[in-house]
Amino acid sequence: MNREVSIQQLEDTTVLWDVIVIGGGATGLGAAVEAASRGYRTVLLEQHDFAKGTSSRSTKLVHGGVRYLRQGDVSLVIDALRERGLLMRNAPHLVRDRAFVVPSYEWWEGPFYGVGLKVYDALAGRLGVGKSQLLSRDQTLKRIPTVERKELRGGVIYYDGQFDDSRLAINLAQTLADLGGAPINYLRVTGLVKSAGMVRGVRAVDAEKGRDYQLRGRVVINATGVFADHLLKMDEPSAPNIIRPSQGVHLVLDKAFLPGDSAIMVPHTDDGRVLFAVPWHDKVILGTMDTPLDEPSLEPRPLDGEVEFILKHAGRYMDRDPKRSDVLSAFVGRRPLEKSAGYPGTAAISGDHHLFVSRSGLATITRGNWTTYRNR
Repeated sequence: MNREVSIQQLEDTTVLWDVIVIGGGATGLGAAVEAASRGYRTVLLEQHDFAKGTSSRSTKLVHGGVRYLRQGDVSLVIDALRERGLLMRNAPHLVRDRAFVVPSYEWWEGPFYGVGLKVYDALAGRLGVGKSQLLSRDQTLKRIPTVERKELRGGVIYYDGQFDDSRLAINLAQTLADLGGAPINYLRVTGLVKSAGMVRGVRAVDAEKGRDYQLRGRVVINATGVFADHLLKMDEPSAPNIIRPSQGVHLVLDKAFLPGDSAIMVPHTDDGRVLFAVPWHDKVILGTMDTPLDEPSLEPRPLDGEVEFILKHAGRYMDRDPKRSDVLSAFVGRRPLEKSAGYPGTAAISGDHHLFVSRSGLATITRGNWTTYRNR
């Protein structure tokens, strides 16, 4: 993959691209690879680094979505579990299985979560990665030696996937180039080209050399995540915002807080969310939560309340309560949730993709996650 080779393909202004994808995150890369693999002449434009935003700032999990099962969105869970299994087969250098333990402190928690996770196993079918089972108190302590011991009754172990999000994004960009497509970063779209009211291409500027380009295309796909409204207003300035941006914070702690190979899953926080403590490159990632935002930012920062929330809940399940001074670093991903009057908060909004086509023919895809990037 060579940027100069890709950008040279833009020199011929008479070229008609079959597909122009805007956005170099999971969804945009997945759409571009899918188009190129079917023989369509495809170019992908990204204003910054590939996977600059949410797609490199995930919890590093490929999973079916335990909380979606709790919400009753069984079809989404089945799709995600299938894609999890396929990712493990297709990219074994990036995706592996990881054991998760749900500690139980009440008599009903073991049986309750145990039954739910057996359903989770069953929905995965032949693409399952391991069987869940109940753990005794001693077995739980062996798996998670730093778990909070007071009133610990046992736990439930289940298996999900873990992956390197940034490397998968780069591999997809490489695959796009291998298929004859043109993945180009630092090429920011500044406007849409229209003819007879229909979108027929884009205008873009090279951030490295300052050169302007105009590209003609049969189909333009808006896969810009939390910035989707910006493209939609280029298409129709009076269009209402459809994105409700939120941010998810992750904290990085020393490995001493979770020395084993198993992760911890906290099934229910004060706001009804799922929280994870996951081993990652000899460190531990804690996350995440969702905080609604008024405006999306290219460089989001964690809020004090978010950091305190995560540390408080992690401390309930660790024998050594993590403090702010223990936080080695933090990273923030942004979620492009769709606005809907029927949802009281971001925790209740489905992670499934939403695709729609404007009157001008501009195709926009929002929401979604890494696990199901391929089949949407």
